[in-house]
Amino acid sequence: MSDTYSRRLALLSQPEALAQLKHCLHGIERESLRVERNGRLAMTAHPKVLGSALTHSSITTDYSEALLEFITEAHPDSAQTLAELEDIHRFTATNLAQEVLWSPSMPGHLPKEEQIPIAEYGNSNIGKLKYVYRKGLAVRYGKTMQCIAGIHYNFSLPESVWTLLHDAEKDTRSAVDYQSARYIGLIRNFRRYSWLLMYLFGASPALDISFLRGREHQLDSFDEDTLYLPYATSLRMSDLGYQSNAQAGLTPCYNELSSYTDSLLRAVSTPYPDYQKIGTKQGDEWLQLNTNILQIENEYYSNMRPKRITQEGERPVEALIARGVQYVEARCIDINPFLPLGIDLPQARFLDTFLLFCALKDSPLLSDIECPAATENFLAVVKQGRKPKLQLNRCGESLPMLDWGLELLEQMQDCAQLLDNSYGITEHSEALAKQVEKLHNPDLTPSAQVLASMREQQCSFSQFALKLSLQHAQTLSTPALESNKTAHYQQLAEQSLQAQQTIEQQDQSSFDDYVAEFLASVE
Repeated sequence: MSDTYSRRLALLSQPEALAQLKHCLHGIERESLRVERNGRLAMTAHPKVLGSALTHSSITTDYSEALLEFITEAHPDSAQTLAELEDIHRFTATNLAQEVLWSPSMPGHLPKEEQIPIAEYGNSNIGKLKYVYRKGLAVRYGKTMQCIAGIHYNFSLPESVWTLLHDAEKDTRSAVDYQSARYIGLIRNFRRYSWLLMYLFGASPALDISFLRGREHQLDSFDEDTLYLPYATSLRMSDLGYQSNAQAGLTPCYNELSSYTDSLLRAVSTPYPDYQKIGTKQGDEWLQLNTNILQIENEYYSNMRPKRITQEGERPVEALIARGVQYVEARCIDINPFLPLGIDLPQARFLDTFLLFCALKDSPLLSDIECPAATENFLAVVKQGRKPKLQLNRCGESLPMLDWGLELLEQMQDCAQLLDNSYGITEHSEALAKQVEKLHNPDLTPSAQVLASMREQQCSFSQFALKLSLQHAQTLSTPALESNKTAHYQQLAEQSLQAQQTIEQQDQSSFDDYVAEFLASVE
C-alpha cells in the first residue's frame, strides 16, 4: 500500500472525517425498454399517465419512445437511492397497462430498423431539438444500437472531505481545481480497474440474433435465436455495442480536466466527412443537428464521465469549465435481469467502496503503454472474463486476472471499513466479501447465471428475458405502491405535462434559428 493512500485512509478514519463521509451522494439512472407481454417492442407513445418525457425529473425516455429512463435524486445513503428507484418502478409498472419493463440490458427480438420509434418530446424548440439529435444518432449508429439499456451510477464525495484532503496535502491549487483534479484521478483509476466491475456485474453474455441484423460477427450460436460467447461477461460493453468510426479518433485525455473539455469542444466543432455527406437537412426535414464528430457532447460514449449540474441554458462542457467537476457518472453497469430494479443494495454498497477506492488511491497519469492496455483489459474481460487463467496486462507485465482482482479487493477492504464505520453498518464489508467469492467461483457471476438459466430452462435469450420481465412486473405491482406515493407521482406527471405546455406556448423563434443559436453556444 502506498504512503499517500495510507495517509488518506488514516485522515478519513478520524471522527470528524467519518462524520462527513456520510454525506457522499449516490444517484441512479436506470433505462428499460417497454415491451408487450409477448416480448415485442412496444410501439405505443410514451404513456401520458407517466407525464412528459421532456420535463419530468424522474421518468423520461432515452433514445427510443419505448426506452424509459428512471432517474433518482442524489441521496446521502444508497439505501435511500434504491428505495426511490423502487417507488419509480412500482408507479410505472402499475401504469403500463398491457406492457412490461424488459429485464436485461440487451433488447429482445426487435422490429425492422426503420420501425423502431424515436423518442418524441412535443412541439417546442427544445423538444424538437431532442428529437433531431436522436435522428442524428439513428443515421450515425443505427437505431438498433440505441435500444441497449444500462445503469448509470452517480457518485460524489462531499466538498468538506475534499477540503480536508486539500488542506492535509498542502496543495497549492484552488479548492475547485484540486477537487476537479482528484475526480479526474478517480476516472483514471476507474479506467485502470473497471474491468473488475465487468467480471463481477456483467450480465449480458448472450443476445437475440435480430440485434446483429445479419452483420458479420464472431459469436457462437446458443440456439437458432440466440448468439453468445461462452466466457463473456458483457457483450453490451464489447465492440458489438456502440461502434463509431468518428469517435475512434476521439480519445479524451484524463490527465487533467482541461484536456478532457478541450477534446470535447473540438469534437463538437470539427466536421466529419461521412456525416457531411449525409448533410443536416433533406429539403425541410432535419436529419441531424450538425455534421461534426459529435452533435453535442453527450454523444460521446465513455465508461465514465466527469459531471457538473448545469444551470438553465448551460451546456455540460461549459458547466465543467466554469465550475469544475462535481460528481462522476459510471456508465458501464449492466442491468442484472434477475433483479426487479436491475441493481440491488449490496451492489450499490460495493460500487461506493470501489469508487471511494478509485478516489483515494494514487492515480499517476496514464502512460502511452498503460492507456491502450486499460482498453484491452476491459475488452478482454467483457468477451472472456470467465475464461480460466485469463491473463491481463498490468504496466507491460502479464498476470492472471484472478490474482489482480483478489489483490484489488484486498486493497479495498479499508475503504469498505471506512464507509461501514461512517454509516454504523457492516454492509460495505459484506458486499466486498461477496465479490471475493465471485472471483473464486465464476459460476456465481450474473453472466454465468444467465447462461446457466437459459440452459436449464432450454430457452432462448428472449424467452428467458421475457419470463423474468413478467415475473418482475408481478413483483412490482404487488403490493401496490402506497397511496401517498402514488399521489406524489401522479402530481409530478401532471405538473410535467403542464410544464411542457408552458414551454410550447412561450417559444418565439423558429426552430432553425433556435438550432443555430444552440450550436453557436460552444463555438
